[in-house]
Amino acid sequence: MKNFFSNVIKIDPAERLRGDFQLPGDKSISHRSAMFAAISEGQTRLRNYSSARDCQSTLDCLEALGVKINRNPGLIAIDGGGLDGLRQPAWMLDAGNSGSTIRMLTGILAGQKFTSEITGDDSVQRRPMKRIIDPLRLMGADIVARENSFAPLRITGGDLRAIEYTPPVASAQVKSCVLLAGLFAEGRTTVIEKTPTRNHTEVMLRECGAAIDLGKPDEGARISVIGRKPLLALGDYVVAGDLSSASFFIVAALNTPDAEMHLRHIGINPSRTALIEVLTQIGARIEIENKRLAHGEPVADIVAKSSGLQGDLELSGAIIANLIDEIPVLAVAATKLHGTLTIRDARELRVKECDRIRAIVDNLRRMGAKVEEFEDGLRLTGPQKLSGAQVDSFGDHRIAMSFAVAGLMADSETEIMGAEAADVSLPEFFQILADSGASISRN
Repeated sequence: MKNFFSNVIKIDPAERLRGDFQLPGDKSISHRSAMFAAISEGQTRLRNYSSARDCQSTLDCLEALGVKINRNPGLIAIDGGGLDGLRQPAWMLDAGNSGSTIRMLTGILAGQKFTSEITGDDSVQRRPMKRIIDPLRLMGADIVARENSFAPLRITGGDLRAIEYTPPVASAQVKSCVLLAGLFAEGRTTVIEKTPTRNHTEVMLRECGAAIDLGKPDEGARISVIGRKPLLALGDYVVAGDLSSASFFIVAALNTPDAEMHLRHIGINPSRTALIEVLTQIGARIEIENKRLAHGEPVADIVAKSSGLQGDLELSGAIIANLIDEIPVLAVAATKLHGTLTIRDARELRVKECDRIRAIVDNLRRMGAKVEEFEDGLRLTGPQKLSGAQVDSFGDHRIAMSFAVAGLMADSETEIMGAEAADVSLPEFFQILADSGASISRN
């Protein structure tokens, strides 16, 4: 399925939404599966690998590091060369718009006995990298960065030492970076999490036969890996559908009339289901069906139906780390909530692909909503009428898709500038909406 909408699109209010789809693979798992396949021994065959531009950037970087990858529709075959199978790239690696690619791959590069450079687009070059630079330097890697904190990064690795590290910010990318570097270090590398984050890296380490220890319950969240142990290839691996992508279709179904969306084989890892749990608390009609386990990851089918949302939500603290990507679409959903949504402790949104707090607030105000902005979040009380307006993606895929959903809920046509940003995570997004009954046109 290809995305034939781009640049500027127009969306009419939805009168009915009906769909039954299997979404492309989870971005987080796709990134990791490709990286683990590259440094494991043997061939991995990935099915339903994410179509997101970000995940293609990961494959591009791995190919530049000498990894043999055969890309066919529906199947990505990767021949792993083991921990020491990568080679020095002939040019600077380009992570594109993907913070996941640059942060996690840098952990692998820190373990290589050569020098490499990696950068990304303007957005990635504005995102903070000191959070991964500091622990990798403690492990013995030599890293040079612009202003000591920003890409491009120049990494001279090899001969890493194991460390015990407590990340100063709750971040699955930082945790993963350190654990990936730990695979190349002599001894036991431990990450101590004060706030739990998504655990896809730990699950995949187990799938690859790594020597991983999640610690005892009374010791807190201590994740350890013993380095220099060969990894097994993942073999035939089907990537579950992306729950973050599913969130847009879930909210669209909840807040439009006569709607019912069926989403098949979606990953429901407990570290990712905070949005569903929050929406269910305020009356969302969301059904989780056919629960099962695939490659160590829980998956299920999700059905979302038109709902009346009612109640107050005050979200802060630990839950924010597991809800951070879904906050834009949750804010859109809250315009139809009979109650108040308050988001705090979400300052991390300021340093995503754009300043997402400002983008949410600006676009909601353009559509006539009243919303209060905080340095670390926002507050709005619903229900509020959304008027069709011209909104901006600000080059951010989650803002583009969130305000496409807002357009379905508005009282007249909505125009989205920079709608092609959705390609970063879900090129099929607008096509799926159109196939579900939404009226969408390209300017």
